[in-house]
Amino acid sequence: MSYEEILKVVFPLLEGADLASCMAVCKQWRDLAQDDYFWKCVCAKRWPSICKRPDAPTVTYYKLYQTFYKRQHRQILLPPRLSFDNLEFFIDIWTDDKLIFSEVVPGPVLHNGIKSPPPGICDRLRFQLEGPDCKMTLPVEPRFKVPLGETVSVSVLVGRKDSNKVACIINKSVFDYIDRTSYRAMAFDYLGLSPAHPFVPGIRAWISLLFMDDRNDSVIDVFGIEMDFCDAAKSRDEVLWLLDILDWK
Repeated sequence: MSYEEILKVVFPLLEGADLASCMAVCKQWRDLAQDDYFWKCVCAKRWPSICKRPDAPTVTYYKLYQTFYKRQHRQILLPPRLSFDNLEFFIDIWTDDKLIFSEVVPGPVLHNGIKSPPPGICDRLRFQLEGPDCKMTLPVEPRFKVPLGETVSVSVLVGRKDSNKVACIINKSVFDYIDRTSYRAMAFDYLGLSPAHPFVPGIRAWISLLFMDDRNDSVIDVFGIEMDFCDAAKSRDEVLWLLDILDWK
């Protein structure tokens, strides 16, 4: 199957929010995901009877989804019980079985992020790093290069200083998607939440290797690491509340 044929098989299986996210990946994905057939598949999952009408709707299924899909109103959160000062993150990265990066990162360091992006990064990546959402980024010093022919995996644990408990955020996930339009290699894992919160499954933790454009298609030159929970948490307080309900051991 060609690259485009694979996307045409995958897109009808996605939920509306995920299909909309695919439209933001690149121009090729946006042009393909705008096909109204995919949005008809989305509407058929949410409102099956609308697709049984003998006559086509007067607007596109994409417009129908945009009009009638309503996000839940954001609730005002109480102050979080955790703070970044009380956290430390354990980040390990391997190429195949060789450890290439291993750091204990204090919470404030990860939260403060990359304040001065290095010269030469693309404008799109610079815009994302300087955006308003809570971004947990870490400069990699010295920078390291990753051969694209090898399997690159990552694990992230987080520890609480007040209780000496540890929770898993990412468990040996593989960087299996390279986005050269935004210069990042991406991996994710589903968060293991406390059994006291059984009704919020499927929240993903994303981690990205941020790299420079060094004109070499066989390796990526990594200058930073970014972690986020944009499926569910974007602000500082939302991130801390999410970390608080992890399955701490």
